[in-house]
Amino acid sequence: MKRTIKLAVVAALALGATSAFATNGATMIGYGAKSFGMGGTGIGVSHGAESALANPALITTVAGSEVSFGGTVFMPSVSNDMGYGETDSDSDMFMIPSVSLATKVNDNFYWGIGMWGTGGLGVDYRNDADKMYMVTALQLMQFGVPLVYTANNFAIGVTPIVQYGSLDIQYDDSMAFGIGSTGSGVAQDLQIGYSLGLAYNTNGLTLGAVYKSEIKMDYKDVLPTAMSPFMDLSDDMMPNGSASYTNSDLSSPAEYGIGVSYKTAGHTLAIDYKNIAWEDAEGYKDFDWQDQDVIAVGYEYATSGWAVRAGYQFASSAVEAQSTAGANSIGLAGGFSNMLNLLGFPGTAESHVTVGGTYAFNEKLSLDLAYVHTLEADDTMSNGMGDVRTKHSEDAYSFQVNFAF
Repeated sequence: MKRTIKLAVVAALALGATSAFATNGATMIGYGAKSFGMGGTGIGVSHGAESALANPALITTVAGSEVSFGGTVFMPSVSNDMGYGETDSDSDMFMIPSVSLATKVNDNFYWGIGMWGTGGLGVDYRNDADKMYMVTALQLMQFGVPLVYTANNFAIGVTPIVQYGSLDIQYDDSMAFGIGSTGSGVAQDLQIGYSLGLAYNTNGLTLGAVYKSEIKMDYKDVLPTAMSPFMDLSDDMMPNGSASYTNSDLSSPAEYGIGVSYKTAGHTLAIDYKNIAWEDAEGYKDFDWQDQDVIAVGYEYATSGWAVRAGYQFASSAVEAQSTAGANSIGLAGGFSNMLNLLGFPGTAESHVTVGGTYAFNEKLSLDLAYVHTLEADDTMSNGMGDVRTKHSEDAYSFQVNFAF
């Protein structure tokens, strides 16, 4: 079974480029074209079948059965300057697929199934010696089965999740530190987690809450191979340094959030808050990633034949500058932490502006479109010898076909 799922996911990911970008650290701002159009909101506003991950308790708005399928084309623009000139990352376009199905069994029970690309991160400087020929690629995809019980305007839902992930880190730093060519190849893993959601709906007002479990992924040898040379250098430079790194885990962090929406005369206003717990996530905490408080606001005006949407989402950067005067809790020098984050894992995006819409061809068939523009983040940090500067912006186009039956 594991082998079959892995092959299916690899085939889907092969449609895209070699690395994936997301918007809040290494996670997407939302799931599905309707959510993207409304600023990534989805905790307190229902988007039908596509609500399975954002808040499974909200798939209860489907009248019978609904299937949605589509994808998102990401076009990130990332550049880096380590003091020898600015270079653009060649990881600049890829595809993330999405499929959701939800069905009403009776007045009290709903269920569904889906497959979603949920995030990733990566750069490609393989042709630039000044950037250590750095290539990183993290890809994440989840399979889930939302199960929901509802009564008296309340709903509780759970989505058991099977997550597939792959990670690759390669570089050659013969020029600056004399490390040489480093990399252990692509590692993959398949692990289990869950999403738990609550919802209450009355007179156009919807309240929602969600919790997503941490999913610990074991990418054998990738992180120890990539990190150990910098741990060795940290040990030589810092009194509390460490010459070993054995952790192969890189977790998808836990999340919790609340949301509210109000709908009247075709107008819907939605507001979400969530926290992404990078500081407790295996792997990311070793890179000094910071928790993110995420605020999303979305608006929709809908008629029986069409809808328009707009939104905004903000979360402070998951990557913050570390002091070059010491080492962190695992003994990694602050300058190396700054350099590795900005060069290889620039989870620096903060502000996202979104628009979208729906056109209904008939009562059963509709098309969703959305556009997300991530405003440019321009960050400079010290690696202990000079400045490292990274610019990161993004454009994303989502499409989704919905069929009700």
